[in-house]
Amino acid sequence: MGRPDTILGKFEALASHLSQPLKTAMDELQNIHWPRKTALVAVIGLLVGLVALRRRYLTPISHVPGPFWASITRLWHVSKIIGGKQNYTLLELHEKHGHFVRVAHNEVSVCHPDAVKALYLAPTRKGKWYRIFVFPDWRYPAAISILDPREKAEFMKYMSNAGFLLHNVLQYEGTIDENIAKLKRWMDRHAVEGRQMDLDKFFTYMAFDITGEITFSKPFGFLDEGKDVGGAIATNVALQIFLCTFGFYRWASWALCNPLVTWTQLAPVGHIVNTSMRAIAERQKNPDAKFDMCSHWFRGIQKAKKEGFGNFDERHLLSAAVSNLGAGSDTVSCGLQTFVYQSLRKPAVWQRVRDEIDAARKQGRCEGEVVSWEDVQQLPYLDAACKEALRLLAPVSIGKDGVTIAGQHFPEGTQMSINPGVIQLSKEIWGPDAQEFVPERWFSPDIERQSKCFMPWGLGWGSCPGQNLAKVQIYKTIATIVRDYDIKLVDPSKEWKWAAYFTLNPRDWPVYVTQRKY
Repeated sequence: MGRPDTILGKFEALASHLSQPLKTAMDELQNIHWPRKTALVAVIGLLVGLVALRRRYLTPISHVPGPFWASITRLWHVSKIIGGKQNYTLLELHEKHGHFVRVAHNEVSVCHPDAVKALYLAPTRKGKWYRIFVFPDWRYPAAISILDPREKAEFMKYMSNAGFLLHNVLQYEGTIDENIAKLKRWMDRHAVEGRQMDLDKFFTYMAFDITGEITFSKPFGFLDEGKDVGGAIATNVALQIFLCTFGFYRWASWALCNPLVTWTQLAPVGHIVNTSMRAIAERQKNPDAKFDMCSHWFRGIQKAKKEGFGNFDERHLLSAAVSNLGAGSDTVSCGLQTFVYQSLRKPAVWQRVRDEIDAARKQGRCEGEVVSWEDVQQLPYLDAACKEALRLLAPVSIGKDGVTIAGQHFPEGTQMSINPGVIQLSKEIWGPDAQEFVPERWFSPDIERQSKCFMPWGLGWGSCPGQNLAKVQIYKTIATIVRDYDIKLVDPSKEWKWAAYFTLNPRDWPVYVTQRKY
């Protein structure tokens, strides 16, 4: 029989090979007599019970408080992740139990200022959870999946992130401006037609299109279409849920992220990954044709080949592009949404940012269709408001092994994690109004101490390389829309919705937009 030509044919061929062994196994199970079945169930139940008792009472972290089920099975933590509110759940547990909370049989969540230095700034290994970052299968590891800091440093010599240095990011400012201008045209259309606008979605469209152009000189077309093309963004959210849960069950992820699934195209990778693969293939034909991230990465591949470093090739490039697009774009969108939504609920913040921009305009700054980065840097209250919005973000936690924090030692094999959505809302660190949107805190005498626990981009050797690109997008977009538009919530009594997976994904806060006359 020849090779099947269709995905269905491939799947049927695979199923036919597996069906006979499965049938034989089922027949054997049916031949077991009932007394034997009962004994088998009893033995399995006894083994499960012994494992549960060992995890609960006979481990070095048995003294750490936390939910009962969390001490027995990882499923407690996974259920909170799937529910999209793990950050608030952990925050409540820390407020109840203190600095240390057991969230799994082998993991302790930490909310203590000393933990930032011990877990983020020290050159220690990351948790095994990060190995899940492979796109679309294990042959395509992303840089974030490297656990050892020395290995990461060697890898980064070839996967140059020079394109993310601020002076290089500013060479993309024209591309960023073009996309902000496209966003404005959609806002103008909604304003003229007087209909409500899902600004949350358009922020996400813009963020993905900008990142696509800067990564491989090709936008995804979300802003041109004004919609989620091919359900790509929805697929990205589903991918986040998959990563955050199956990262704890790496053995199971191999069944879903492997070359066979990639070959049969059964994985729902969607428009983003498909567009990325086509764009990178096109860029390979002329690697130096354009100034984008791919041009830096292609040069890194050539250097790696010349020096005999086999752990950086075209597959790593694709994985870097996909992880860059997903995490980076979501973070930008969330920062924009958080600022606008919170400022609409505190109009004094919006007005103060606008007054600062208007004062700059009287001095000849903040003009043009899009406010320049040079001018944005001279707006201290806008900077404070943006930081405050980013403080409310909640990326997923990070894990380390074998450290001492606040006088307590946790042995090797214990996964220690900090959830930025917890430590950035800690009342012990940020004061009694920690869970409120208060940009003025960034001018307080304590801000130097507090800002050591400000980590929307991570910290240390594992920090996000694209943070400069994200900040430029967020600051320029906010300055421009505050200057040019009046915005109000369609229903001020209705709160927005959000879910915290790998990034925090807000949604459902429709607005009315009005063009500002000045």
